[in-house]
Amino acid sequence: MTPDGVPAIVTGGGSGLGAATARALAAAGAKVAVLDRNTETAGAVAAEIGGLALTCDVTDPADGAAAVAAAADRFGPAGICVNCAGIGPAGRIVGRDGPMPLEDFARVIQVNLIGTFNILRLAAAGMADREPNGDGERGVIINTASIAAFEGQIGQAAYAASKGGVVALTLPAAREFARFGVRVLTIAPGLFETPMLQSLPQSVQDSLAATLPFPSRLGRPEEYARLVLSMIDNPVLNGEVVRLDSALRMQPR
Repeated sequence: MTPDGVPAIVTGGGSGLGAATARALAAAGAKVAVLDRNTETAGAVAAEIGGLALTCDVTDPADGAAAVAAAADRFGPAGICVNCAGIGPAGRIVGRDGPMPLEDFARVIQVNLIGTFNILRLAAAGMADREPNGDGERGVIINTASIAAFEGQIGQAAYAASKGGVVALTLPAAREFARFGVRVLTIAPGLFETPMLQSLPQSVQDSLAATLPFPSRLGRPEEYARLVLSMIDNPVLNGEVVRLDSALRMQPR
């Protein structure tokens, strides 16, 4: 599939990986709806790329349905959906103050896993009604996991569990949507220059970058977006999770 002229949805599109993806898709000719909880940042990115800003809490079924419907009303049903919305708080299962509050664990699962599933299901329903291209393809859905899904560190139990769920969702979703001509893929990034990492002291950022085999620097959001475009372009890439991590394998802590 080529993005030119294709309606696209990007969650978490107001910053970081999502903003870079929205820009790359727009530059490739896609008609991009930028979904984010932050109305201001979504609006800024949408204004920059000539897209549509939609305030959306991906964990809310009604909110998600309204945003996907609004994007379809403006551009038509999405043929591309990239789920970048997520949170990454750290916390031990049993810390100095006792067991992790269950609501803290549930919140991470709600945003990272259920939020991804929410938009995936809504976007896929719209894609099923699109006209297929010459390959019979109607759409592509790309989710965002993390290498923490495979090598979660101490303090990442909730985050790793949520991203592991996204990884496990990939193949069954791809198999189910094959009859519609909709592909499902997942990117598992390593350490990237996102707002979460950039909020850390520079010395910490430098220390983290030094753990990367090559290149020994944080990944750039534009490099994530570049992989998104490659996945969209390659019609036989389906049901796969691709690590984007400079060969990093995380240690326990």
